[in-house]
Amino acid sequence: MNDEWLDSYLLSKMGATKDYKLEWAWHRYLIGGKLFAAICQPGPEHQGYDCRELLTLKCEPLLAEALRAEYPDIIPGFYMDKRNWISIFLDGNVPQDILLDLCDRSYGLVFGKLTKKLQTAIAQESQQQNA
Repeated sequence: MNDEWLDSYLLSKMGATKDYKLEWAWHRYLIGGKLFAAICQPGPEHQGYDCRELLTLKCEPLLAEALRAEYPDIIPGFYMDKRNWISIFLDGNVPQDILLDLCDRSYGLVFGKLTKKLQTAIAQESQQQNA
């Protein structure tokens, strides 16, 4: 993964963790044990991806449709629910501010689905680490 700035940005989210899923060759970003972002590079066996590095994010379905219509480098989620996930070619022509906003939205969607108890625990842990 060559996008250290993106890795740092995703890990700067409150309570975010990262692991590597060897079976999928994915760098996964999680909040409360739930995926909110993943970076992978599909191999040549995945036709149409040209071995290009992808960022996969959760996205509202209507926004995902609009983004795919506007940006050719935003596609349905690779190996994910195509309605609720998008993938973005990291070497493509998606402006960085749009990319960062989509990272924020994905994090917010996943964090918002966590139990209130877990949300509170994550916020408290983050406050303790920042104190």
